[in-house]
Amino acid sequence: MFTGLIETTGSIVSVEQRAGSQRIAIDAPGLASKLHVGDSIAVSGVCLTALDIAPPLFHADLAAETVARTSLTALAPGSAVNLELPTPAGTPLGGHVVQGHVDGTGTLLSLAQIDAGANSEVADWWLRIAVPEGISRYVVEKGSIAIEGISLTVARFDRGTQEGDIVSVAIIPHTYASTNLHTLKAGQPVNLEADVLIKFAEERLQRQQQNADDITLEFLVANGY
Repeated sequence: MFTGLIETTGSIVSVEQRAGSQRIAIDAPGLASKLHVGDSIAVSGVCLTALDIAPPLFHADLAAETVARTSLTALAPGSAVNLELPTPAGTPLGGHVVQGHVDGTGTLLSLAQIDAGANSEVADWWLRIAVPEGISRYVVEKGSIAIEGISLTVARFDRGTQEGDIVSVAIIPHTYASTNLHTLKAGQPVNLEADVLIKFAEERLQRQQQNADDITLEFLVANGY
């Protein structure tokens, strides 16, 4: 499990095609040396298994599901990625529960300073993402969402606009500078993971509704009511 608090950034070195999968190499100075073969690591929000570790590099295989749902294979060598190691048990949960199971990608619409005249080193930023309907159903204002593995709070949610369902997030200077957000451009795909607690709540409600639908007049008569 992760919390969406990015430890550092790395960069894509290569994306290699393999039979039935793909393998990426990532340059991760200061972090690769902490890894052992088989360890989990979140790469821009995607939980991967560290392989062939040779600090500062490590490699990871991408299954077909990962290729289909995430933006990793669309990244060119040199692209920045966010990195986070799993959260040890008993550690304070600084962000929110992030599984590293990316639901899909959204499209970055814009990332602009809230105060255009402010010094960029101390400016807050306004991030707007177009979110697919299958993910936006789990979005609520002031709720949590992981974007590129970063635990963020939904500041505004506009459903059904001409640009689609839009999630807007306020980005503080530290997050802007210490993650890959400052390297992204409008039109790029970004990895999204909805809050798993909302998914569990939906699944529970669906079960309750299904049980209620099973109680028919015939059921009551057959059971002596």
